[in-house]
Amino acid sequence: MNREQTRPMKVGPYQFGGNNKVYIQSMTNTYTKDVDATVKQIKQLTEAGCEIIRVAVLDMVDAKSLGEIKKQISIPLVADIHFDYRLALEAINQGVDKIRLNPGNIPKTEHVKEVVEACKKKNIPIRIGVNSGSLPNRMVPTAENMVETARHHVEILESMDFYDIALSLKATDMNLMVEAYRLAAKTFPYPLHLGVTEAGTAFSGAIKSAMGIGILLAEGIGNTIRVSLTDNPILEIQAAKEILKNLGLKDKVPNLISCPTCGRIQYDMIDIAKKIETYLLKVNKTINVAIMGCAVNGPGEASHADIGIAGGKGEALLFRHGKVIKKIKESEVYDVLVEEINNFDDSKNNGTVEE
Repeated sequence: MNREQTRPMKVGPYQFGGNNKVYIQSMTNTYTKDVDATVKQIKQLTEAGCEIIRVAVLDMVDAKSLGEIKKQISIPLVADIHFDYRLALEAINQGVDKIRLNPGNIPKTEHVKEVVEACKKKNIPIRIGVNSGSLPNRMVPTAENMVETARHHVEILESMDFYDIALSLKATDMNLMVEAYRLAAKTFPYPLHLGVTEAGTAFSGAIKSAMGIGILLAEGIGNTIRVSLTDNPILEIQAAKEILKNLGLKDKVPNLISCPTCGRIQYDMIDIAKKIETYLLKVNKTINVAIMGCAVNGPGEASHADIGIAGGKGEALLFRHGKVIKKIKESEVYDVLVEEINNFDDSKNNGTVEE
């Protein structure tokens, strides 16, 4: 079952499932009870492109802080809760948009029912999160056991006539993660939250996540993603956007084209490319920007770029859609490119050459 066929539900203002939209998620690493720090980080993540945010709820002080956090942010808020049903009830009372909860971790059925009834009243969905490293009864981490664990949790909710369910089946091993989600997509009608758990640092974790998440998204599996990195969560958003952009699942994200270095380079191309890449993180446009090493094949190989430069000795050629516009000094390259990017109107981008 692909993402368009999953059972739709509402997460804040969003339709989650039942369409081809894939939402970007992250999780704060602040103490939730520190409302100012948490709100500040959520706003930074929102500006970077985060669409759904999750916060840890460790105790009742955290739970009671959620309402104030919710008032100050503009994206759906998810409460991450384990074991204590009272924290879930307070989070629901505080107005969160979604609960991350494993009903099998709450010992008493009547307590699970209380949470479910509270979610029903406010149309709040529940995400069931299964991780390969924490399966019950020391089960061997296989795709079949992960899906069976998810089935157990799902059946608890379904027995209470609750169906606004999302599922995640994360694994630290990328191949196991892919296998588990493929099996889950065949087994359940519910939207899937994709991710490689404990993926690693910004370098290794981003590569592992891009491979696992990318494979599944390309197969039509997955309704939301989190790239889990041991680093600033803003890097998670940047990696997620890059994954979705390259799969054609997100627009208004710039694309940087830059050639590999070789002996023909006569200007500081690497430094300029890195600076432009950093600048493009703030840009909300569908635009292709090329940083090419030389004029031998630069404008030709990057003729599809909206804006580009091809370097020379102490200078560069500025081009648009392969047409050379002018020569500029190396010292002016960054400023000229920034000005071109700022002036570019992607609503009129139809592939024609500007005169």
